[in-house]
Amino acid sequence: MTDTAEKHLVYCRLVRDGAVLFLRRSSGVFRAGQWELPGGTVEPGESHETAAVREVAEETGLAVRIAGERGRHTWMDVEGRDLRIHARVFDVHEDGRRDVVLNEDEHDDFAWTDPATLDLADHFQG
Repeated sequence: MTDTAEKHLVYCRLVRDGAVLFLRRSSGVFRAGQWELPGGTVEPGESHETAAVREVAEETGLAVRIAGERGRHTWMDVEGRDLRIHARVFDVHEDGRRDVVLNEDEHDDFAWTDPATLDLADHFQG
């Protein structure tokens, strides 16, 4: 019997002028067309906080700092693999105001919006 593999993800809630930044997944990638908070995979040996700051920079070109942890979610892989996903959501603040520059390999659009207008319920499978 094999042990269940573990994957650690981080997501960042960045607020600007009362609106939260959401990114839309590019076509051809996992969960294409869905909106999500900036974030991604924690690399081996990397802290969750370091991964969160790095992922925001890679995906948006923005520099942020961690303000605090907002929540944690855990679920089994949505494709049925023997993989447990652990996600942490952080509140972050910008280090200087910059334009969003997307990594088009991952996301094709962004929006600063009231979080109540986007349905993220299926993003966290738990």
